[in-house]
Amino acid sequence: MHRTTRIKITELNPHLMCALCGGYFIDATTIVECLHSFCKTCIVRYLETNKYCPMCDVQVHKTRPLLSIRSDKTLQDIVYKLVPGLFKDEMKRRRDFYAAYPMAEVPNGSNEDRGEVSEQDKGNLTDDEIVSLSIEFYEGSREEKKGTVENGDLEKEKKNGVRFLRCPAAMTVMHLAKFLRNKMDVPSKYKVEVLYEDEPLKEYYTLMDIAYIYPWRRVSGAAPI
Repeated sequence: MHRTTRIKITELNPHLMCALCGGYFIDATTIVECLHSFCKTCIVRYLETNKYCPMCDVQVHKTRPLLSIRSDKTLQDIVYKLVPGLFKDEMKRRRDFYAAYPMAEVPNGSNEDRGEVSEQDKGNLTDDEIVSLSIEFYEGSREEKKGTVENGDLEKEKKNGVRFLRCPAAMTVMHLAKFLRNKMDVPSKYKVEVLYEDEPLKEYYTLMDIAYIYPWRRVSGAAPI
Protein backbone atom coordinates (compact mmCIF):
# COMPACT_ATOMS: atom_id res chain seq x y z
CA MET A 1 0.00 0.00 0.00
CA HIS A 2 1.31 3.44 -0.91
CA ARG A 3 1.86 5.93 1.85
CA THR A 4 0.97 9.54 1.23
CA THR A 5 3.47 12.01 2.62
CA ARG A 6 2.25 15.58 2.68
CA ILE A 7 4.82 18.34 2.96
CA LYS A 8 3.89 21.88 3.90
CA ILE A 9 5.19 24.60 1.61
CA THR A 10 6.77 26.22 4.69
CA GLU A 11 9.08 23.20 5.01
CA LEU A 12 10.35 23.83 1.49
CA ASN A 13 10.68 27.59 1.87
CA PRO A 14 14.42 27.54 2.70
CA HIS A 15 15.01 26.06 -0.77
CA LEU A 16 12.61 28.41 -2.56
CA MET A 17 13.38 31.79 -0.99
CA CYS A 18 16.03 34.41 -1.60
CA ALA A 19 18.27 35.11 1.40
CA LEU A 20 18.69 38.74 0.33
CA CYS A 21 15.07 39.86 0.04
CA GLY A 22 13.30 37.12 2.00
CA GLY A 23 10.81 36.48 -0.81
CA TYR A 24 10.33 33.61 -3.23
CA PHE A 25 12.84 33.48 -6.08
CA ILE A 26 12.06 35.67 -9.07
CA ASP A 27 14.35 35.07 -12.06
CA ALA A 28 16.37 32.64 -9.93
CA THR A 29 20.10 33.12 -10.48
CA THR A 30 22.86 30.86 -9.16
CA ILE A 31 26.49 31.62 -8.29
CA VAL A 32 28.67 29.20 -10.24
CA GLU A 33 31.35 28.79 -7.55
CA CYS A 34 29.10 27.77 -4.64
CA LEU A 35 25.68 27.08 -6.24
CA HIS A 36 23.79 29.40 -3.89
CA SER A 37 20.78 30.99 -5.58
CA PHE A 38 19.07 34.37 -5.30
CA CYS A 39 16.65 36.58 -7.18
CA LYS A 40 18.45 38.05 -10.18
CA THR A 41 17.88 41.68 -9.23
CA CYS A 42 18.94 40.97 -5.63
CA ILE A 43 22.27 39.31 -6.46
CA VAL A 44 23.13 41.75 -9.26
CA ARG A 45 22.56 44.70 -6.92
CA TYR A 46 24.54 42.99 -4.15
CA LEU A 47 27.52 42.20 -6.38
CA GLU A 48 27.80 45.83 -7.45
CA THR A 49 29.57 46.48 -4.15
CA ASN A 50 30.64 42.97 -3.03
CA LYS A 51 32.66 40.16 -4.59
CA TYR A 52 31.72 37.42 -2.11
CA CYS A 53 28.65 35.19 -1.81
CA PRO A 54 26.28 36.64 0.81
CA MET A 55 25.66 33.14 2.23
CA CYS A 56 29.05 31.44 2.36
CA ASP A 57 31.59 34.22 1.67
CA VAL A 58 33.22 32.35 -1.22
CA GLN A 59 34.79 34.73 -3.71
CA VAL A 60 32.50 35.02 -6.72
CA HIS A 61 35.06 36.64 -9.03
CA LYS A 62 38.09 38.78 -8.36
CA THR A 63 37.18 41.64 -10.65
CA ARG A 64 33.92 40.93 -12.49
CA PRO A 65 31.58 38.90 -10.26
CA LEU A 66 28.65 39.15 -12.71
CA LEU A 67 30.55 36.78 -15.00
CA SER A 68 30.12 34.01 -12.42
CA ILE A 69 26.33 33.97 -12.05
CA ARG A 70 23.92 32.01 -14.22
CA SER A 71 20.15 32.09 -14.71
CA ASP A 72 18.57 28.98 -13.16
CA LYS A 73 15.40 28.34 -15.19
CA THR A 74 14.82 24.89 -13.70
CA LEU A 75 14.79 26.23 -10.16
CA GLN A 76 12.50 29.09 -11.17
CA ASP A 77 10.05 26.71 -12.84
CA ILE A 78 9.96 24.62 -9.64
CA VAL A 79 9.22 27.71 -7.55
CA TYR A 80 6.41 28.80 -9.87
CA LYS A 81 4.85 25.33 -9.74
CA LEU A 82 5.09 24.98 -5.97
CA VAL A 83 3.91 28.45 -4.95
CA PRO A 84 0.26 29.04 -5.95
CA GLY A 85 -0.36 32.34 -7.71
CA LEU A 86 3.28 33.47 -7.75
CA PHE A 87 3.70 33.31 -11.53
CA LYS A 88 0.39 35.05 -12.18
CA ASP A 89 1.19 37.81 -9.68
CA GLU A 90 4.67 38.35 -11.11
CA MET A 91 3.39 38.61 -14.67
CA LYS A 92 0.80 41.19 -13.56
CA ARG A 93 3.48 43.17 -11.73
CA ARG A 94 5.61 43.29 -14.88
CA ARG A 95 2.69 44.31 -17.09
CA ASP A 96 1.79 47.08 -14.65
CA PHE A 97 5.39 48.32 -14.58
CA TYR A 98 5.79 48.53 -18.35
CA ALA A 99 2.35 50.12 -18.68
CA ALA A 100 3.45 52.83 -16.22
CA TYR A 101 6.88 53.22 -17.84
CA PRO A 102 6.39 52.47 -21.56
CA MET A 103 9.84 53.82 -22.42
CA ALA A 104 11.62 51.39 -20.07
CA GLU A 105 13.82 48.82 -21.78
CA VAL A 106 12.95 45.15 -21.54
CA PRO A 107 16.16 43.15 -20.73
CA ASN A 108 15.99 40.69 -23.63
CA GLY A 109 12.66 41.54 -25.19
CA SER A 110 10.95 38.26 -24.27
CA ASN A 111 7.20 38.05 -23.65
CA GLU A 112 7.82 36.69 -20.15
CA ASP A 113 9.98 39.70 -19.26
CA ARG A 114 7.08 41.93 -20.29
CA GLY A 115 4.63 39.85 -18.25
CA GLU A 116 2.76 38.76 -21.37
CA VAL A 117 2.86 35.01 -20.71
CA SER A 118 -0.18 33.34 -19.15
CA GLU A 119 -0.06 30.34 -16.81
CA GLN A 120 -1.50 28.25 -19.64
CA ASP A 121 1.25 29.35 -22.05
CA LYS A 122 3.85 28.66 -19.38
CA GLY A 123 2.52 25.14 -18.92
CA ASN A 124 1.43 25.69 -15.33
CA LEU A 125 -1.84 24.21 -14.11
CA THR A 126 -4.20 25.41 -11.42
CA ASP A 127 -6.26 23.17 -9.12
CA ASP A 128 -9.55 24.17 -10.71
CA GLU A 129 -8.39 23.91 -14.33
CA ILE A 130 -10.15 21.27 -16.40
CA VAL A 131 -7.86 18.62 -17.86
CA SER A 132 -8.89 16.63 -20.92
CA LEU A 133 -7.55 13.10 -21.08
CA SER A 134 -8.10 9.88 -22.97
CA ILE A 135 -8.15 6.52 -21.19
CA GLU A 136 -8.02 3.09 -22.73
CA PHE A 137 -7.99 -0.41 -21.31
CA TYR A 138 -4.53 -1.81 -20.71
CA GLU A 139 -4.03 -4.69 -23.09
CA GLY A 140 -1.11 -6.51 -21.51
CA SER A 141 -0.46 -9.85 -23.16
CA ARG A 142 -3.13 -11.63 -25.16
CA GLU A 143 -3.36 -14.41 -22.58
CA GLU A 144 -3.88 -11.87 -19.78
CA LYS A 145 -6.53 -10.13 -21.84
CA LYS A 146 -8.45 -13.34 -22.46
CA GLY A 147 -8.67 -13.92 -18.73
CA THR A 148 -10.22 -10.51 -18.03
CA VAL A 149 -12.78 -10.39 -20.83
CA GLU A 150 -15.65 -12.73 -20.04
CA ASN A 151 -17.80 -13.85 -22.98
CA GLY A 152 -16.53 -10.91 -25.00
CA ASP A 153 -14.75 -10.38 -28.25
CA LEU A 154 -11.11 -9.22 -27.89
CA GLU A 155 -11.10 -7.07 -31.02
CA LYS A 156 -14.40 -5.45 -30.12
CA GLU A 157 -13.10 -4.69 -26.64
CA LYS A 158 -9.95 -3.15 -28.12
CA LYS A 159 -11.91 -0.90 -30.48
CA ASN A 160 -14.35 0.25 -27.81
CA GLY A 161 -11.74 0.60 -25.06
CA VAL A 162 -10.95 4.33 -25.42
CA ARG A 163 -12.80 6.77 -23.17
CA PHE A 164 -12.50 10.56 -23.09
CA LEU A 165 -12.87 12.48 -19.86
CA ARG A 166 -12.70 16.05 -18.59
CA CYS A 167 -11.65 16.29 -14.96
CA PRO A 168 -10.37 18.98 -12.58
CA ALA A 169 -6.57 19.04 -12.28
CA ALA A 170 -6.90 18.40 -8.53
CA MET A 171 -8.55 14.99 -9.06
CA THR A 172 -6.46 12.14 -7.66
CA VAL A 173 -5.73 8.82 -9.34
CA MET A 174 -7.66 7.10 -6.53
CA HIS A 175 -10.83 9.07 -7.30
CA LEU A 176 -10.32 8.55 -11.03
CA ALA A 177 -10.10 4.78 -10.48
CA LYS A 178 -13.30 4.82 -8.39
CA PHE A 179 -15.07 6.82 -11.08
CA LEU A 180 -13.96 4.38 -13.78
CA ARG A 181 -15.06 1.39 -11.70
CA ASN A 182 -18.56 2.85 -11.32
CA LYS A 183 -18.78 4.13 -14.89
CA MET A 184 -17.64 0.86 -16.46
CA ASP A 185 -19.47 -1.39 -13.97
CA VAL A 186 -16.24 -3.20 -13.10
CA PRO A 187 -16.99 -6.10 -10.72
CA SER A 188 -15.57 -5.65 -7.21
CA LYS A 189 -13.43 -8.78 -7.59
CA TYR A 190 -11.22 -6.90 -10.05
CA LYS A 191 -8.65 -4.32 -9.01
CA VAL A 192 -8.70 -1.05 -10.97
CA GLU A 193 -5.31 0.55 -11.63
CA VAL A 194 -4.50 3.64 -13.69
CA LEU A 195 -1.27 3.44 -15.68
CA TYR A 196 0.77 5.91 -17.68
CA GLU A 197 2.13 3.80 -20.54
CA ASP A 198 3.22 0.69 -18.56
CA GLU A 199 3.77 2.39 -15.20
CA PRO A 200 1.09 2.20 -12.46
CA LEU A 201 0.33 5.65 -11.05
CA LYS A 202 0.30 6.22 -7.31
CA GLU A 203 -3.19 6.69 -5.88
CA TYR A 204 -2.35 10.05 -4.30
CA TYR A 205 -1.09 11.61 -7.55
CA THR A 206 -3.32 14.38 -8.86
CA LEU A 207 -3.74 15.00 -12.58
CA MET A 208 -1.67 18.14 -12.01
CA ASP A 209 1.14 16.01 -10.54
CA ILE A 210 1.02 13.69 -13.55
CA ALA A 211 1.20 16.62 -15.97
CA TYR A 212 4.35 17.86 -14.20
CA ILE A 213 6.00 14.46 -13.77
CA TYR A 214 5.44 13.05 -17.26
CA PRO A 215 5.92 14.70 -20.66
CA TRP A 216 2.78 16.37 -21.97
CA ARG A 217 1.79 19.20 -24.24
CA ARG A 218 -1.23 21.42 -24.71
CA VAL A 219 -3.32 21.13 -27.86
CA SER A 220 -4.75 24.33 -29.32
CA GLY A 221 -4.44 26.07 -25.98
CA ALA A 222 -6.40 23.33 -24.22
CA ALA A 223 -5.42 21.27 -21.22
CA PRO A 224 -2.94 18.35 -21.50
CA ILE A 225 -4.14 15.26 -23.32
